[in-house]
Amino acid sequence: MSSETAGKVITCKAAIAWEADKPLSIEDVEVSPPKAHEVRVKILYTGICHTDAYTLSGQDAEGIFPSILGHEGGGVVESVGEGVTNVKVGDHVIPLYTAECRECKFCKSGKTNLCGAVRATQGKGVMPDGTVRFKCKGKDIYHFMGTSTFSQYTVVADVSIVTVNPNAPLDKACLLGCGITTGFGALTKTPDVENSNVAVFGVGCVGLSILQGARAKKCAKVIAIDTNSNKKDVALKFGATEFINPKDLPEGQSIVDKLIEMTDGGCDFTYDATGNIQVMRQALEACHKGWGVSTVIGVAPAGAEISTRPFQLVTGRVWKGSAFGGVKGRTELPGIVEDYMNGTLMVDEFVTHHQTLSGINAGFDDMHIR
Repeated sequence: MSSETAGKVITCKAAIAWEADKPLSIEDVEVSPPKAHEVRVKILYTGICHTDAYTLSGQDAEGIFPSILGHEGGGVVESVGEGVTNVKVGDHVIPLYTAECRECKFCKSGKTNLCGAVRATQGKGVMPDGTVRFKCKGKDIYHFMGTSTFSQYTVVADVSIVTVNPNAPLDKACLLGCGITTGFGALTKTPDVENSNVAVFGVGCVGLSILQGARAKKCAKVIAIDTNSNKKDVALKFGATEFINPKDLPEGQSIVDKLIEMTDGGCDFTYDATGNIQVMRQALEACHKGWGVSTVIGVAPAGAEISTRPFQLVTGRVWKGSAFGGVKGRTELPGIVEDYMNGTLMVDEFVTHHQTLSGINAGFDDMHIR
């Protein structure tokens, strides 16, 4: 450790969720130094994601309070614990809510990005050793998604952080910690997607990023679907070739019927970015018989279940899911940052409002403005 604060408790400001469905409270928090294989980061910028709002609402089955939310952060390494070799003091970094240890069976399989190294403790709101690094008013404060970026300083596991190009502006690149990467990765990592017919349900951050991926992969027909017609222009800007508002369809025609009509039997690939289980079914049933693949990305409410007639699957459609776009954070996120830097991936356009930490509750309101 080489910084002046290394090995010491840092007192800083953080936005604490003391309980569900209540505004965040700006408090002085004590952030302990990193233990072995941990990294303490000075967070410079963070995005606000619908997942943060979902957990704060109390609907998240894994939501734990009091906690420090936030998982789209960008910052600089302040100090590192014993055994940390992948980052150093001063590195520009993005915390990763999906870890990559490169040692567990998931990482070694080459088949998934769902690392198992810290999943159990992360879901409990603690560090890998079962303890927390945050205290406020004498109380332990839980971590969130292994990142807790709504704090001026945070501590993360060394498998949950990646160094990125120091020339990338962190006030924009921090957004690559979740939604944009989730959508862009889900499309670009889909095998044989080039020159295909694609439908994207939901034109939010994730949906727009799927559209960007479709453009990067030179998909043939890219159909954006949303119940808000005001999103048509932005969908076309990000890569859609066509836009449909299901509410505008003739009486008796479903969105499934419309997509099958437009694509001569159904789409090659569909993506749900809504979290609505009825929409997930529509996305599957709009796939082409024999080879259509539908990917679920949107997070449904706790306890929700999806359904379809088995015949839809028997006749060759595939239903699958994607978390963080299938992206391995430590290995692949630096390349996605480079995609942003070279103009392949739009990121600046997702920044619609700015708030200081003291205005974070207003930031949640900003997020819900359509």
